[in-house]
Amino acid sequence: MMISKVGVVGSGVMGKGIATTVASRGIPVVLVRATGGDPKPVREQIAAQLERRVKRGKLSPEERDATLGRLTVSPDLADLAGCDLVIETALEELEPKRALLLRIEKHITAGTVLVTNTSSLPLDELADAIDRPEELVALHFFNPVGAMKLVELAATTRTAPGALLSARAFCERIGKVPVEVKPSPGYVVNRLLVPMLLHAIETLEAGTATPEAIDTAMKLGAAHPMGPLALADLIGLDVVFAMATTLKRELRDKRYRAPSLLRRLVLAGEVGKKTGRGIYDYSGERPVPNPNLHLGVPGPRIAGTGS
Repeated sequence: MMISKVGVVGSGVMGKGIATTVASRGIPVVLVRATGGDPKPVREQIAAQLERRVKRGKLSPEERDATLGRLTVSPDLADLAGCDLVIETALEELEPKRALLLRIEKHITAGTVLVTNTSSLPLDELADAIDRPEELVALHFFNPVGAMKLVELAATTRTAPGALLSARAFCERIGKVPVEVKPSPGYVVNRLLVPMLLHAIETLEAGTATPEAIDTAMKLGAAHPMGPLALADLIGLDVVFAMATTLKRELRDKRYRAPSLLRRLVLAGEVGKKTGRGIYDYSGERPVPNPNLHLGVPGPRIAGTGS
């Protein structure tokens, strides 16, 4: 199937990143705010991000205008009608994601490829929530979407071969490298990455080194392009916590237990770069350690997580 129009549901970091990337590759996109609300701020945020790329010489004004011209932001799932492929990007929580997929399915026609961006939730349980499970595919994008080439591709036990082929071709068309994985919790990247991020936060909490020292050590000693604490902030500490909680439950592995510091920051709403504070404070010209870390203070339990 030729993908001529794409829908993206969810206007968070991943949703905006996926929609912008798809539009930049010449495909019209409808970005729907899953919770409704005024679409204008979302479009303004995307325009501002593109303008920063223009100022850095990474994008021409003509490319910026063309990308924005292919992008529609809407508060209404009904505007997904006519899309050939629709991607949901909701937070990693099973029941809300199941409910959202069912709502999306009501607005798209049979044959439309329905994509979830999950990496940790059981795909077959998501498929059970919809009427056409053969159309469901998982495409796990990575942040920042525009820069990260990898997309993990997974199918349910009922995914039709045609849906899988269309999803793979779509990834290649937008300049990504799809790597097919089995639908196991965390796939490959997050199954390996999340324990490292959690252990980096534990190392910080134990007072072994400062955030800058931990990140510098891993960049220079392990050849990582970004330190684990800065990466956790970029991903979003709320997202890290949600992935850890799901992986701990699904794999029954204590390596995925969320550290006290992570729980405390999530409860405080200081979840990384997108909120201005996480492990680091981003309010100045350069990131500095968050003064609210209060290392050594036990963290609270978050109800219903087992963490």
